[in-house]
Amino acid sequence: MPGPGATDGNALVVIDMINTYDHEDAELLTPSVARVVPVLAELIGRARDTGVPVVYVNDNFGLWRSHHGELVAAALARPHADLVEPIRPDDDSLFVVKARHSIFYDTPVSYLLWQLGVGTVVLTGQVTEQCVLYSALDAHIRHLDVTVPRDAVASIHPGLGSAALDMMERNMGARIVPAKEVDFRPRA
Repeated sequence: MPGPGATDGNALVVIDMINTYDHEDAELLTPSVARVVPVLAELIGRARDTGVPVVYVNDNFGLWRSHHGELVAAALARPHADLVEPIRPDDDSLFVVKARHSIFYDTPVSYLLWQLGVGTVVLTGQVTEQCVLYSALDAHIRHLDVTVPRDAVASIHPGLGSAALDMMERNMGARIVPAKEVDFRPRA
């Protein structure tokens, strides 16, 4: 594995997928999430198999005293546990709690990625037109390469999700590809 500060590695970032789906847009979002979960589960498995770090960056549902295990338990106790179970963090997964849309806003994600020697982030999760878009922009301004597997991100509004993917590609130089084209090469 590259040392701190090296930037030849990549990381799979799973955004806001540990979710209770207890919010006003859940009815619009869950069909898109249901399509993404099998693709994301396969992508997470490939990353784990090749030693690529899997970093979950997740909203905290306003539960500021909770830790990631409690967030996972809360999501698994809700009616949409089937959308969480196949992609739940394992013991090797990294987990960062965030307060706002971007994975970088007031979190240690920049430092974590630097420590891991990451130069490319593969952004997955929800919501394409919000948290994924803002995270892609913040990754871009931090000089990280960004890949977004179009079939591993979920949207509330499909038209806005498509527009967000176009913006990431055109304005931020992100690679927008099918998940099967994401290449996780084993680290030396």
